[in-house]
Amino acid sequence: MLFKKKRDEIKAPLTLADILTYQSVKNGKKKYLYFKDIVYTYEQAEKICNKISRVLAFSGIRKGDRVAIMMENSPYFIFSIFAIAKAGGIVVPVNTFLKDKEVSYIIDNCEASAIFTSEKFKGIISKVKEDCKCLQYVFSYDDTAENWGAQNVLVKDRNMSELPLEIEIDEQDTAVIIYTSGTTGNPKGAMLSHSNLINMVKMASVSYKMDHKDRFLLFLPMFHIYSFEVTIMFPSFLGASIIILESVMDLKTKKFRNILIFKRPTVMAAVPTVYSALVKAKMPKLFIKFIYPIKIHLCSGSGLPIDIYTKFLKKFGIPLVEGYGLSEASPVVAGNTLEDPRAGTVGRAFYGVSVKIVDSDDMEVPRGEVGEIIAKGPNIMQGYWKMPKETAEAIKNGWFFTGDLGTMDKDGYITIVDRKKDLILVKGMNVYPREIEEHIHNIRGVEAAAVISVPNDDGDEIILAYIKKDPNINITEKDVKAHLKKNIANFKIPKYVYFPEELPLTTIGKILKRKLKEMVIKGEIEGLK
Repeated sequence: MLFKKKRDEIKAPLTLADILTYQSVKNGKKKYLYFKDIVYTYEQAEKICNKISRVLAFSGIRKGDRVAIMMENSPYFIFSIFAIAKAGGIVVPVNTFLKDKEVSYIIDNCEASAIFTSEKFKGIISKVKEDCKCLQYVFSYDDTAENWGAQNVLVKDRNMSELPLEIEIDEQDTAVIIYTSGTTGNPKGAMLSHSNLINMVKMASVSYKMDHKDRFLLFLPMFHIYSFEVTIMFPSFLGASIIILESVMDLKTKKFRNILIFKRPTVMAAVPTVYSALVKAKMPKLFIKFIYPIKIHLCSGSGLPIDIYTKFLKKFGIPLVEGYGLSEASPVVAGNTLEDPRAGTVGRAFYGVSVKIVDSDDMEVPRGEVGEIIAKGPNIMQGYWKMPKETAEAIKNGWFFTGDLGTMDKDGYITIVDRKKDLILVKGMNVYPREIEEHIHNIRGVEAAAVISVPNDDGDEIILAYIKKDPNINITEKDVKAHLKKNIANFKIPKYVYFPEELPLTTIGKILKRKLKEMVIKGEIEGLK
């Protein structure tokens, strides 16, 4: 046993730094992480993270320093999270789909001292190091790390103690900064405390009655708050097991079938497009009845079409559990339960969270009427990093104003109606049209541009760009996409680009996006090829 404390003497975790220490005493030999043919127990993970945290401390990382993670899904991502927390640092997950300038903005904005990454991103990180003087250390787990300017922490930790660092970490200290796209095109860093994240998993354990016996299937990108909290923090806090896939693409291979048969996951967290694919997948009824092991299917990231909900229920005999959340809420605001789910809604206010629907004067509207969704609870962020004005606009008297429009029925079930802001969700990731429009406007000959989205049959959103161009300058769809590909992540690039002669405008010349979207849906203007 790594620690002298007895099982009944150790206190429940109050911070991220405590979680593995607690579990290594309570469930040390328990199988914690499954990845390919590798298995780590809680005790092994605790020792690894302790040693890596000492590498960070030896390198000069101090309490409150920001340390980024830009890596593929693997146990190393999880080790990095807990090692940073144990060193007193603040974890900054970075979207792996971003381009170098987008990554540089995040690193520079949060003044990250170090980053954990892999050889796959060495080109991006090389450019980021040139842009960001604050970035002093590049850590990796790759054998080739030294060849491309990184430090292999597995080499550097060999002479480090396996005991945890003695650092005073308060539950109100910032633990994680999650960057979420802003309406101006610049991402905002939502600061989440240890208390925010720990309270969230406690609330979830009450709502979903999961425990250490469960096995969570993790395949969504770990940098996303949904995956980060629901399929990393939650099972780790419970002492459950995590089965890690490298990506969502693994669901389309025989690997997924073998995992269902041999690894026996019981909990799955996914977005509607994944469940749409499962509905369409060929799966014998006998397999579903006697072999299929997953008992709880959590769904969030974008709106779940009732058609997919109904077909999934018919095929698997259990409902999809749809919820609603945001990075700023750590992330859950509302959720359905297995006991009483209602299709078309995102459930009721999560256990421990208060939710209201308010009008433009911040007054609560009658049940059934549309208004802005606001939430209050121990899961609400501390604020946006270095953005006091935006923080004051988002949090008023402890209430977080989501910017999303919805209704609440007499039983408290919430239905998302629209987005007050122009947020687009693509496979659970935030896309703001204004950022794309700003890049389009940099193309010579563009006079006006509007980026909107329309839903597809899988419950996801398709991005469309409408451009009014100078008639004397030839611009093609290929030109626009090529320009955008150099500047923004691929998932933000519109699927289709159109060049109508006119766009619907207000009397002051502002493009009416709602009207444009209505015209597309009604077929009054070209919208899907």
